[in-house]
Amino acid sequence: MATRSLVVKLTVGKDEPERCNQALTVTAAAAASGVPVSLWLTGEASWFALPDGCPDLQLPHATALPELLATVLKMGTVTLCTQCAARREITEADVVDGVRISGATTFVAEVLAEGAQALVY
Repeated sequence: MATRSLVVKLTVGKDEPERCNQALTVTAAAAASGVPVSLWLTGEASWFALPDGCPDLQLPHATALPELLATVLKMGTVTLCTQCAARREITEADVVDGVRISGATTFVAEVLAEGAQALVY
């Protein structure tokens, strides 16, 4: 039996605090449960890959986004979309340690892997 994995694509930024929190909460919870996880930062979520780029949005009853992202960085994979990074002039030198920049080929391989579950927020 193949190991199940979770691939989450976050497409929004701080302008959508609840969607950001849902995506990071689900990803961090899966990682903490031992599920192999991959978080993709795309669109306005690209800024979360930068130091101090992940805002604490102060949502009631929610874990702070920086804490959730730290959990995912420690226990899973975090990827910044190549095109999204280029449009924002973000380079490998700019991102937090542990964040990789990769493109559609890698994303497709991850979501089509046996046992993978993909979610988009």
